[in-house]
Amino acid sequence: MVTTVGTETDFIDMLNNLIRLDFDAIDAYEAAVDRLERRSDAEQLRAFQADHERHTREVAAIVRDLGGTPATAGDAKSMLTTGKVLLADLIGDKAVLRAMKTNEDDTNTAYERAVRHGSKTPAANEVLQRNLCDERRHRSWIEEAINRL
Repeated sequence: MVTTVGTETDFIDMLNNLIRLDFDAIDAYEAAVDRLERRSDAEQLRAFQADHERHTREVAAIVRDLGGTPATAGDAKSMLTTGKVLLADLIGDKAVLRAMKTNEDDTNTAYERAVRHGSKTPAANEVLQRNLCDERRHRSWIEEAINRL
């Protein structure tokens, strides 16, 4: 699924959608960790899940600093991101990781757009840049893991 997160004109709306996307990613990582046979891969995904949890807290702080109310959960997309992982479990670890890669493609795209948003503050830019680096690292590791299987 291709995300539209990061295309919003209102900065707080965009940040809240980033938070929702990170909550969806947390759910998908939970499903993936429970399904991977290789425990070392599952442990790495658990670490990535923790990054997404940190992202929700950091972006929520920015929303509060800007006078908004941060999102507290994912949205209907969670069923899609988690559903891809659940279906992939029928095929094996490589399919689970491929499903997770498509989810990371979305978070990478969303954070790339967010760092280009014209209304971001310097403090927000720092957090968004750091989170984008995390997202790129996640996707890169998943791509390497897929190639190794």
